Amino acid sequence: MREWEELKKECLHCRACSLAETRTNVVFGVGAPDAEVLFIGEAPGANEDMQGEPFVGRAGKLLDDMLAMIGLDRSRIYITNSVKCRPPQNRDPLNTEKDACHGYLVRQLQLMQPKIIVCLGRISAMEIIKPDFKITQEHGQFFERDGIQMTALYHPAALLRDPHKKPETFEDLKRLQAKIREICTHTELIFT
Repeated sequence: MREWEELKKECLHCRACSLAETRTNVVFGVGAPDAEVLFIGEAPGANEDMQGEPFVGRAGKLLDDMLAMIGLDRSRIYITNSVKCRPPQNRDPLNTEKDACHGYLVRQLQLMQPKIIVCLGRISAMEIIKPDFKITQEHGQFFERDGIQMTALYHPAALLRDPHKKPETFEDLKRLQAKIREICTHTELIFT
């Protein structure tokens, strides 16, 4: 885990893009660095920037509730974002900002070697799964790349805006739970 700590330290001191000027905290991620299940969002929001942890506001509370529905909690999985610093006013990250952070995510993946990646929202799915990902049509479906199973869920913030999507998200979560049981070797360490 020395390599993980070195990567985290490097990321926390990053000044590769202009977000370094406006951030309060770098949001590297939270959970078990050797987790078999990795959740990836797009970028931190205001609460995440203040606390230095991903998904801690209202959307984070909903994510915790979603995880609890299928017996998961943050300590047994890993949650991060593609972009590690908050874009001002929660605007979409610029390509230069995504590019500046890309190496950190790639190295996190190399060190973790997750079996399952769960993209939270359309933007994350377009970056991780495929550029033309359609969240309304493809959420909950699994795609495989380099031996890793990948899926996308509606972003918790989108579910707060449109609660009608919650029932289909619950179905997606049940599919995720089944996939974890099918392919993860340490399910006793994943489920509470």
